[in-house]
Amino acid sequence: MSLATLLVLADGRLPAGGHAHSGGLEAAVASGRIRDVEDVSGFLRGRLATSGLVSAAFAAVACAGTRDWSSLDAGLDARTPSPALRRASRAQGRALMRAGRAMWAVPAIGRDPHHPVALGTLAAAAGLGPLEAAVAAAHQTVTGPASAAVRLLGLDPYAVHALLAGLAPEIDRIAANAAARTGDPVDALPAAGAPLLDIGAELHATWEVRLFAS
Repeated sequence: MSLATLLVLADGRLPAGGHAHSGGLEAAVASGRIRDVEDVSGFLRGRLATSGLVSAAFAAVACAGTRDWSSLDAGLDARTPSPALRRASRAQGRALMRAGRAMWAVPAIGRDPHHPVALGTLAAAAGLGPLEAAVAAAHQTVTGPASAAVRLLGLDPYAVHALLAGLAPEIDRIAANAAARTGDPVDALPAAGAPLLDIGAELHATWEVRLFAS
C-alpha cells in the first residue's frame, strides 16, 4: 500500500467534480440550521456517522472485489431515498471514474456508478486495500461540506480545518469498521440514513439559483 497514492485519491484537488457538491450543507444553511462553526461541527459529525459510514463500507467492499459492482450499486440505490442524492452520487462517480482512468488501468463497471463504488474500484486499481478505500470515502464525506461551509458562510478556514483534524480519529474508526465488513452480503452492510439530508436535497434540486450541485 502506498500512502502517497492514497493522498492522490483523497486529494480534494482531484479533477472529479467534488468541489461542485456541498453534501447537503447548502440546503442546511438556507434553512437556517447551520450558522457558525459549532453548527458545522454537528453537521459534519452527523454526516460522518451516516453517509460516511455507508460510503466507507461500500467503498471497502468494492475495493475488495468480494461483491459484483451491480449489486453494490443496487444496494446504494436502496439506501438513498432521495432521487436528487442518487443523481449527485452517480454524477460524482462518473466524474471520478473519468479522472481515475487517466491515472490507472480501471475496469469497466458501468457508465454511472455510485460514488463509493467508483472510489473503491479506483482504490483497487491503484493498488490500495479496503481500509484505504474506506478512509478515503469517510474523509471525503466531511471535507466537501467543510470546504462548502467556508464558501457559504465566510467562516475562518483555520477553524473549519481544526474540525476536520478533530474528526480524524472517528474517520479512522469508521474506516476500520467498514473494512472489516468486506465479507458481508450487501443487505447486511450499513444502512444509516439522514432524513433531513434527503428532504433538503429534494428541496435544493428545485432551486433556480444555487452555488452547489448538491
